[in-house]
Formats: sequence, structure tokens, C-alpha cells
Amino acid sequence: MPNTALKINPYLDLEDEINRLRREMNAVILAHYYQDGDIQDIADFVGDSLDLSRKAAAAKADVIVFCGVKFMAEVAKILSPQKLVLLPDLNAGCSLETSCPPAAFKKFREQNPDHIALTYINCSAEVKALSDIIVTSANAESIIRQIPENQPILFAPDKYLGKYLEKKTGRKMLLWEGTCIVHEQFSERELIKLQTNHPDAFTIAHPECPENLLARADHIGSTSSLLKFAAEHSGKKFIVLTESGIIHQMKAKSPGSVFFTVPGTSEGACATCNDCPHMKLNTLEKLYMCMAAKSPALELDENIRIAAKKSLDKMLEMSK
Repeated sequence: MPNTALKINPYLDLEDEINRLRREMNAVILAHYYQDGDIQDIADFVGDSLDLSRKAAAAKADVIVFCGVKFMAEVAKILSPQKLVLLPDLNAGCSLETSCPPAAFKKFREQNPDHIALTYINCSAEVKALSDIIVTSANAESIIRQIPENQPILFAPDKYLGKYLEKKTGRKMLLWEGTCIVHEQFSERELIKLQTNHPDAFTIAHPECPENLLARADHIGSTSSLLKFAAEHSGKKFIVLTESGIIHQMKAKSPGSVFFTVPGTSEGACATCNDCPHMKLNTLEKLYMCMAAKSPALELDENIRIAAKKSLDKMLEMSK
């Protein structure tokens, strides 16, 4: 939980105080692409979850402050167990993580003992510990292609990413029925409106989106891939089918470009309705408070950490 006992002086310069604490604590601040712009701007590194954890592990820092969601901070702790890992708000979860409870996933594995378990990184440390290989949206296709064709695969927890990978690789997989609350609710009707009004715009989409949306995309890829595509086409228009926080980096790396977000499917939905409510729990105020109090800190059972690291190490080995 965030430290609510600590009161913030309303006249405090939060950026100056965060910078002071960063120096005093020898801390590295990480921010996922989906964080608010003010958090991205103060971070040492901005990126996707795995890239950030690897940078944190390599950094000569005593403290990792992860501005993202809980499973991301867990990955940092798995790779850097000797470091203090702080998360501004421990309630910052993930719909994909909660869609795949460890006990249910364990039963799923037991029911399919001949299947190798490829698990998307958006899951709990407990589920990682029950998995064979962790994958990201950037490396999943390559890893699947390295698995012998006669080896059955089960893929969790994102069914839409799984279906996309089936189409890309031609491999049929047993899919877990999880989804991302952000990517599954973009409105196809609103997307078509935007494409009709801006026929010169590129539509770029994360593969966590449903198939009907991906079918209308010009480029599909991980957050880093989408950012790279925008940077390579500066001065253009983009319709963005992923969490809107990425647009902060896109504007910086793709000067002169115009970006459109797609409203959700619910009645009266607005463009910002598809912001991740978990990612947006982190604020500059909570970042300062967690650093000042050195809490909340992420802790993991050592047996779970070691087992989870094996599946992460296997991914890293297959991603070289």
C-alpha cells in the first residue's frame, strides 16, 4: 500500500526532492511507456518491462524504483534480489495477471502434462515459477519458432496475443482465456471513423488487441516496435491502438507527427477511457512518498523467485 502517513508539503518541489532522494539512496528510477509523462520525464530509463529490469540489474544502484505495475517490479526483484525494489503503489496490478491465478494455472498445467508452457511476461511471479519459458510480445514469435513442431504448446495468459502468434507462426497452441482490459475494449466502429476521416494515417497496434482490430492495422508490434515505427515515419499521422502513455515518447521521437487515440466500446467512452487504470495509480506524489519512506518494498519468497528466474533465464537464452 502507498504510505499515507507521510504528508507532503504543498510548497515542496517534488522533482527536486525526488532527485535529492535518488542521489542519497543511490536509486535508479524506471518508468514504463504507459506511465504519465511527468513520471517518464524524471525517470533514468523509460521502456518496456523486461528492458527496464535488465537495465536496473546492470545499473550500479542500491535501490530500484519501478514506476509500472506489480508484475514488472517482481521481474526486477527476480533479476536483482540483493536490491531494494520499490513500487509507488502496490495496488498497481494488471488484468492479465489477475486473469491467471497461480492455483488455476497449476491445474491447467497438470491437465496438459505433455505441453510446454510459454507464458507472457504479464503474469505473477508464482505463475512464472510454474512456467517453462517466459516470452514478451517482442520475442515470442522467435521463441515459438525454436520449439520443435511436434512439441505441444500452451500459451497464457493473453488469448489475443496467443491467436496473433498462432497466425504468425502457423503453430496451434492451447490458449488461456485472459485479456488486457485496455486493448480489448477499443471500439472498431470508432477506429473505422478515424481511418475514414484520416485516410493518410498509419494505424499501429499492439498484438494484445482483438483480431478484428489487428486486421485493420498497418503495423503490429510490441510497445518498442510501435515507438520505432513512429520514429521512422516522423511528420506523419498515427492512429494508436495501445495505452496512450506511449504517445508521450512518440511525440518526442517522431517530431511533427500527429497521434489519435481510439475511444472504447462503452457508451459515451472517450479517448482517455482506454488509459490503464493500474498504470495511472502511480503519480509523482506517490513516487516521492515511496522513496522518502522506502516503502512499499517488493518482497518475494526465495523459492518462487528462483523458480521464476529459471523461466526468465530460458527466455533470455533463446533471445540471443
